[in-house]
Amino acid sequence: MKRNLKGIIYTLLGASCWGLSGSMGQYLFTVQLMDSRWLVPIRLGLSGILILLYCLIRHKDTVFKPWKSVEMAKWMIIYGVAGVSICQFLYFLTIELSNAAMGTILQDLSPIFILIFTCMTSKRLPRSFEIISILLAITGVFLLTTHGDLKHISLPLPALIAGIGSAFCVMIYNVLAPKITNSIPVIVAQGWSFLLGGALLGIAFRTWKIHYIPNLMGILGILFVVVIGNICAFTLYISGVSKIGPQKAILYSFAEPITAALISTFVLKSRFTIYDAIGFGLIFMMLFFITLGSKENTVTSKETAKNAV
Repeated sequence: MKRNLKGIIYTLLGASCWGLSGSMGQYLFTVQLMDSRWLVPIRLGLSGILILLYCLIRHKDTVFKPWKSVEMAKWMIIYGVAGVSICQFLYFLTIELSNAAMGTILQDLSPIFILIFTCMTSKRLPRSFEIISILLAITGVFLLTTHGDLKHISLPLPALIAGIGSAFCVMIYNVLAPKITNSIPVIVAQGWSFLLGGALLGIAFRTWKIHYIPNLMGILGILFVVVIGNICAFTLYISGVSKIGPQKAILYSFAEPITAALISTFVLKSRFTIYDAIGFGLIFMMLFFITLGSKENTVTSKETAKNAV
């Protein structure tokens, strides 16, 4: 019980840190007038440097392991850039184009892409609970984007595309993660992913040509999204997952969009309607159905194996 309670608390705190980071991102975009093409490469680069410095102390034997073979380096680059880094950029771009609440809830559509990928690779049709999950997600997104009126789209189309893109990228790094983390600690993989992403996105966007000089509040905001949004959130969430498992962690991770929605609405004064609340609820139900269905499948598989013995 004590271990479970700690796991729940760590998971809630980690997810809340991500929600706070998203809200800070909204503040930086709307008040400090930052550009996501400027903020994200700096955020990723600083996070990568700090994490790798920590890894040089705690995991010095495995820090450079990803670059000791061509095969491992290839997967590290794909995982770090196509998955983690582009996901981070699209997430903050969604916030810049809409708000933190929308950015976090749209990213939570990632289990649907993971589900579709699993069905395709397993060459099977979706099960009943999976079909229900997909319908809940589609209905939730419909309400978030239209507020029930097909003639008017409440969410800008670019924000919707970026948000769904970030969820797709979450699927990419979840699928590729075992190829990386079976050989090195997760935190080492994240450190290199952030550093690679910061460097490559910085070059792609020519961040040095974006003429922006942050004031004191802007600098504090950048430090906040680096320390709280990357390092603290990641450490707490992974610690929680290790204690309660990924299936339960998915449910408690809903603290992220709830935190972002509360801050966006009551602090940053973003508009939040009853349609948004229902859409959030439907997507949360989608996460619940997927988690519950996955758990039942695991139990059934174990019982089948036991009976076979």
